[in-house]
Amino acid sequence: MSSSPYYLKGSPLNVRLNSVIGWLARHGLSLAGSAEMSVKGRKSGRMQRIPVNPHTYEGGQYLVSARGHSQWVRNMRAAGAGELRVGRKVRAFTAVELPDAEKLPILRTYLEQWGWEVNQYFQGVTAKSTDEEIVAAAPDHPVFRITVEG
Repeated sequence: MSSSPYYLKGSPLNVRLNSVIGWLARHGLSLAGSAEMSVKGRKSGRMQRIPVNPHTYEGGQYLVSARGHSQWVRNMRAAGAGELRVGRKVRAFTAVELPDAEKLPILRTYLEQWGWEVNQYFQGVTAKSTDEEIVAAAPDHPVFRITVEG
């Protein structure tokens, strides 16, 4: 068993598709609710951009890392804030990472909404998985509750 945190790197096709989705969001076209997130790089200090699927659950907004402990997750842990953009609409937010014990309902509803796109990254866990299976997968998928400023 590996001691490093789970992270599934995108294939060249995934990387290309992400850049297209990010470009579309930057230019005002959100696909199924996607947005482009910017977060300050923990090493470079420059804003790093990535397309994300903001998820709403019981009135709260969340960002889920389907691929695991990615660079944007590490940057978000360091920065604690970022921006979501769709076209000219930019929303600054602060972010707080959820403990694994609080992730179950967010991960289940995220998989219900976005499973068609992200199931491949959850190693067999889907919206129809048992609570125990989703809880077991929770440490591999960081979740941040975001609070939009203003």
